[in-house]
Amino acid sequence: MLLHPKDLRDTNILLGVSGCIAAYKALEVVSRLRKRGASVSVVMTDAATRLVSPLSFQTLSDSPVYTRMFEAPKQWNVEHIALAEWADLMVVAPATGNILAKAAGGIADDYLSTLLLAFAGPKVVSPAMNTHMWQNPATTRNVEVLRRDGYFVIEPDTGRLASGAEGPGRFPEPRDVVEEISSFYHSDRALAGRRVLVTAGPTREYFDPVRFLSNPSSGRMGYAIARAARERGAEVVLVSGPTDLPSPRGVETISVVSAEQMHEACLASWAETDILFMTAAVVDCRPAAYSGVKAKKDQDALLGEVVPTPDILTALGEDKGSRFLVGFAAETEAEEGLISARRKLRKKHVDMIVLNRVGGPQSAFGDDHNAVRVLARSGEEDLPREHKRILARQLVDRVVRALPGRDM
Repeated sequence: MLLHPKDLRDTNILLGVSGCIAAYKALEVVSRLRKRGASVSVVMTDAATRLVSPLSFQTLSDSPVYTRMFEAPKQWNVEHIALAEWADLMVVAPATGNILAKAAGGIADDYLSTLLLAFAGPKVVSPAMNTHMWQNPATTRNVEVLRRDGYFVIEPDTGRLASGAEGPGRFPEPRDVVEEISSFYHSDRALAGRRVLVTAGPTREYFDPVRFLSNPSSGRMGYAIARAARERGAEVVLVSGPTDLPSPRGVETISVVSAEQMHEACLASWAETDILFMTAAVVDCRPAAYSGVKAKKDQDALLGEVVPTPDILTALGEDKGSRFLVGFAAETEAEEGLISARRKLRKKHVDMIVLNRVGGPQSAFGDDHNAVRVLARSGEEDLPREHKRILARQLVDRVVRALPGRDM
């Protein structure tokens, strides 16, 4: 039988389901975990049982479903302790703001929160809730506490919520959740002792205090790569243009605005860098002159002369040494873009180029998902459309495999 590359055979997973409307999606999470070979036991909060029948989870998991602390035990033991000792990994998906708060505070007033306190192994939570609840300072604090305590947090998606509103807080697609769980559980420390520099987001080049040249880059790919490299044990420096993304846990984040500032920040870290991911969408030109006051519409200075900004990747590539360099290219035309990316691979002294398509309905800019072509001197590979968190791990994995001394 051909196994999935992140097979979970012989893995015991305790899946907690809390009272979120996305609880029905946890049924598919159970199914996908089972298809990867895992044994799954499900624990539901009382609120979750009002949204999805425990019988559905019992059928898919082929195991009893646990709901109340003081029910007659399904086997003769201290049940929550026995479950905690049975499991290799504990996952809460979806995780409401309430269960996050309980876990962060060490509260154990129902079956699920008691298991979270009793389980000593690796823990994963996949939050899902209304945007305002997700962005509430209390939830932000609780998530940071959980991260410090060693929890792995799957960031919620941005999109249409049950209320009809649009924003962050959406439960990711079950296939993405399972991929995150598998990647986390199988993660090694292959980059321990390495220092990784990642650039992310757009840059801005100002005409005057209120107008600037820029692009729609969200920074999500770069932030995801920074997290993925950190998961593999690297010391990570993230140089980020303007975004609304939170700094990844355990990553040194340096905020910049212009291409020149990004260049200077990269140079400051360059001597100690082993691997570079140049994901930032750096603006190619800037106004030749800056006005300290808002320019009027009819002033020539508003659309006046522009000059090139630093080509950061080229400059760093000229001082490459033994470093591993990954460049990113954003192109609108498939064939011309591929030709351009191949040219960059040769001219910019890089080891790998990641080609993105921008423009159109599946543009890399501003989307949670993307598909790329990876170009290396050893060949080319298409990575199909995936969530950027998953794509980031795939890219980091390919760099790990290509490092000197490792098999390709």
